[in-house]
Amino acid sequence: MTNHCRALFLLLALLLVTTAAAGPRVNMKYDVRVPMRDGVTLSADIYRPDTTEPVPVILVRTPYDNGVAAHVAAGKKWAARGYAYVVQDVRGRGESDGEFYPLVTEAADGYDTIEWIARQPWSNGRVGMMGGSYLGWVQVYAAGLLPPGLVTIVPSVTPPDPDRNFPVQFGAYEPSTLSWLAAISGKTMQDISEHDLRGAYSALPLYTADALLGRTLKPWRDWLDHPLRDDYWKAQAYQDKLKASRIPMLHISGWYDDVLVGTTENFANLKGHPNQFLVIGPWGHHINTARKIGAIDFGPDALIDLDALYVRWFDRWLKNVPNGVEQDAAVKFFRMGDNQWLTEKEWPPATVRFTRYYLTSGGKANSRFGDGRLVTRAPTAAASSDTYRADPMHAFPFVTDDAFSQIGGPDDYRKPEERKDVLVYTGAALAQPMDVCGPLAVHLFASSSARDSDWATKVLAVRPDGFALRLNDGIVRARFRQGREKEIPLEPGRVEEYQIDNWSTCIRLGVGWRLRLEVASHAFPKFDRNMQTGGPIGKEAEGAIADQVVYHDRDRASYVLVPVAPVSTAASATSR
Repeated sequence: MTNHCRALFLLLALLLVTTAAAGPRVNMKYDVRVPMRDGVTLSADIYRPDTTEPVPVILVRTPYDNGVAAHVAAGKKWAARGYAYVVQDVRGRGESDGEFYPLVTEAADGYDTIEWIARQPWSNGRVGMMGGSYLGWVQVYAAGLLPPGLVTIVPSVTPPDPDRNFPVQFGAYEPSTLSWLAAISGKTMQDISEHDLRGAYSALPLYTADALLGRTLKPWRDWLDHPLRDDYWKAQAYQDKLKASRIPMLHISGWYDDVLVGTTENFANLKGHPNQFLVIGPWGHHINTARKIGAIDFGPDALIDLDALYVRWFDRWLKNVPNGVEQDAAVKFFRMGDNQWLTEKEWPPATVRFTRYYLTSGGKANSRFGDGRLVTRAPTAAASSDTYRADPMHAFPFVTDDAFSQIGGPDDYRKPEERKDVLVYTGAALAQPMDVCGPLAVHLFASSSARDSDWATKVLAVRPDGFALRLNDGIVRARFRQGREKEIPLEPGRVEEYQIDNWSTCIRLGVGWRLRLEVASHAFPKFDRNMQTGGPIGKEAEGAIADQVVYHDRDRASYVLVPVAPVSTAASATSR
């Protein structure tokens, strides 16, 4: 078993296992066949109280094997609390029939499974769902079809529509999805530990990089065959459909979850819907597993009792226990820096004021040793810019290991920032603390000598000791600057305007800290290298060097939009 797989199973255990309670003996049945509308049957293991009384049901659907120890333990403990726990292998995985292809059947299969459960004599017809990552995806896909038996869901670390982040983000592909596909390419988890993953991510052309992992992965090649947001991607989209659902949802993620945007977008899209709640902790994709990520320790309060929260949630919505969950604060989040849990009525907090920090320099913003600055005063110069050369064969790096289960974290970028192919803009040292809490966005005016280019930006917080802490980042592929519905090649030298979503963060910056923005043209291996020729994505073996210009003058003011909250009233602190 690979370290990637062990990490996933650990995540499942921590997401699914709850505190045991006294109760009846557990009735366990394995490989129960659940029929789908097309005649395919899926395998489910069912744990329920040994009673003749119908009970509410918690459903988990997984591509990672429904028979692992985490599910067995979770099934027994939920059954002891008076729930039936159904864990099902998704189509084509484990003991389920059919062919696995990510996402395409999850909505219909989820609907059919929920309605099958609701009809069983041991079920009282009330079904909830839980799980994280792909196990979160299957929940929101099913919820978008409005199955009558589905009462509530708890989607954790859930990606958005697949062409909005994983595997494609604003036209840039995530090479780590290649190893994810390889690991789940059989009926059971595949051992990819002996493969050179970084070598596969670096392969040219990227289209056939799957061969370096000993496989031909149809979804991988299909993704690259569909660079536009065409009917292929639209058929896999769920976020618009989810807006029709009115069921209670508990959305959970972490500031360093590499699919955080799915959680924040889904919560925002359901604004005004009843009983929508959001929890964001100081976690990566493996939520609530450790107080420390890399070199950063988020303190003793970083971990919370999620098990108790799950029990309380399902008791309220599946058993109608009047425990007051619906009266809780809608948003609970962790403010890094001073390591405090806070509550709010909405996200972002209403107290946030979005402040423009403008890029400025004397024309030499290259590297952290350059003269790039962030200022709050709008530029007045008639002409002002910075230049650098972007070489896809020597791409600017994104700090991460090769595991698909966690891409990046609160990493120190001092070393990469020594390079000349990155522009670095740093604010003045703070004279008093400042809370940065909410969405981050970059507004960029830029030109390129190439027919296509990427603009990769990163917002950081620089400590007094120089540690350049990544808060979050974003990217846009220039050919899709007007949307993914069409490709528009760049006209070399023409200035274009770009809006770059850098997702969200929440941190208290202390005295002496500084804000920083990086601008580069690659973030490899988080994103594939733009070959800068304008040719077919993923199908080229050679690239072109591009001369890049970022403008920050009176008529082309580039800036980062920073969500600043008043330190004294940013939010109300809560206990764990």
